[in-house]
Amino acid sequence: MLARDIIIAPVVSERAFDMQAYNRYTFKVDKRASKIQIARAIEEIFGVTVLKVNTSNVKPKPKRTRYQLGYTSTWKKAIVTLVEGDKIELFANQD
Repeated sequence: MLARDIIIAPVVSERAFDMQAYNRYTFKVDKRASKIQIARAIEEIFGVTVLKVNTSNVKPKPKRTRYQLGYTSTWKKAIVTLVEGDKIELFANQD
């Protein structure tokens, strides 16, 4: 898999923004990707050094639209810790 196929999108949430102060960044990744593949993709795309990668599979939640009951899709989340001094500029004007 190519690096751009592994990393799908950054996760935009309050918790994800709070973790950036500790050099931890959260991404939505391909469900088939391993931790090693995720680390290599982050290093290739952003030019940083990855210290460790934590992954979790996000389970579906029930959602209802009028009379239809359905579920959200499942996806894989990766929390990437970078070495001290490295930084990923995901969004402008964060400070």
